[in-house]
Formats: sequence, structure tokens, C-alpha cells
Amino acid sequence: MSVFSVFADLVGHFADLLQPLFGASAAAAAIVLFTALVRLLVHPLSRAAARGQKARTALQPKIAELRKQHKKEPEKLQKAVLELHAEEKVSPVSGCLPSLLQLPAFFLLYHLFSSTHIGGQANELLTHQLLAAPLGGRWADALGGGGVFGGAGLVYLGLFAVVAVVAVFNYRRTKRMMAADNPLPVQDGESVPGLGTVSKVMPFMSFFTLFTVAVVPLAAALYVVTSTAWSAVERAVLYS
Repeated sequence: MSVFSVFADLVGHFADLLQPLFGASAAAAAIVLFTALVRLLVHPLSRAAARGQKARTALQPKIAELRKQHKKEPEKLQKAVLELHAEEKVSPVSGCLPSLLQLPAFFLLYHLFSSTHIGGQANELLTHQLLAAPLGGRWADALGGGGVFGGAGLVYLGLFAVVAVVAVFNYRRTKRMMAADNPLPVQDGESVPGLGTVSKVMPFMSFFTLFTVAVVPLAAALYVVTSTAWSAVERAVLYS
């Protein structure tokens, strides 16, 4: 039995358990539950990432001193900052690990709701819906079926609204965190290789979720929306 067959059975069992409460949308509720379980599993790593972020912020006075010492020597400054991170046992990229570990779950859902057959049998999960929207459908299908304000279209509008609110919240929070972390200007040399570019792009990453929700199957989009909302709440608590 393939991993996809096992995963399909798992989602199916969750849906059966939730069917008395959620009816035809039980599979969608199962995906939300599955997402919550994944986020609980990676929560210890999220806590570690929060501690790492606070530790990096605490290093800023020392980094400021290194800037003064190596103001005209960007290569030495970069090396000194990397050595400082190593001495303090602070990883500059530790915050990426929780997101990376969620990718397998996302791709499992993507494959599961993009395939007409799983394990040589018809994929019955494709018959499930979230209200009027099929879990295996995409926004383009909703637009073609009933338009923006059709039954399926309204489901997507609701998801887009949630993502937009979370994205604005994350954008403001990330900008504040980047300002506190205060990475070196490009002309002075980056404190960590490539960090300058990452710092510029990171505040806008949440808005990319809107594109993701629009192009992936609804089941995978539901995973993304749930995980993104979870992250927003989790980070608000951990980084407060």
C-alpha cells in the first residue's frame, strides 16, 4: 500500500468521524483537523525559532560594535558576524525549519486531491465538498462554473478574505521584527550572506499565499489557509 493510499484512508476516517457534525463538508473539516495536528507536531520547532529570533535581536548591540570596527571592511564584518552567531549558538535561518517541515503534508494533500485514482482505485475523496466547492477543484473551475459570486466562487472569496487579513497582519509584524533585527544595509555588507535579499522579500511572502490558494486544489488551499492563520496566532503569542 502506497503512502498516498494510507493518507487517503486517514483523511477518509477523519471525515467519517466528523460527518455527524459537518455533514457534506466533513472532509474539509478533516483537512483542518489534519492541519492542526501537523502544526502541533512542529510547534516545538516554532518555539525554538522564536527563541532564536529573540537571541538574534539581543545580538544587535554587539553587531553594531562590529560595524564600527569593520566599517570599511565588509568581508571582515561579514566573517565577524558569522563567528558571533556561531559563538552564541544562534542560527540566522532557524525560523525556516517549521515551514520546510510542513511541505510534505502540503504536497500529500496536493497529490491526493489532484489524482483521479489512488492505489489503483477511484479517488472517492474527490466527491467531497466545502459547502458548494469541490475539494478537488480550483478557483478557475469555480469561475467557470458559477462565476465569482456563484456557490463555489463565494467559498473562494471567503478564503481570500481570510488570507488577506492574515497577510496584512503578518506584513506589519514582519516589518516590525525586521526593524528590530536591523540587518546591515547592502552597502555596508550583509550580516549573513543573502540575508539582505531575504529581509526585503520576507514581509511580502504572506501575500504569495493568495496566489497559492487560487491555483492549487481547494483541499490544499484549505491546508494553506488554516496553516497560515495558525502561524499568525502562534507568532503573535511566541514573539510577544
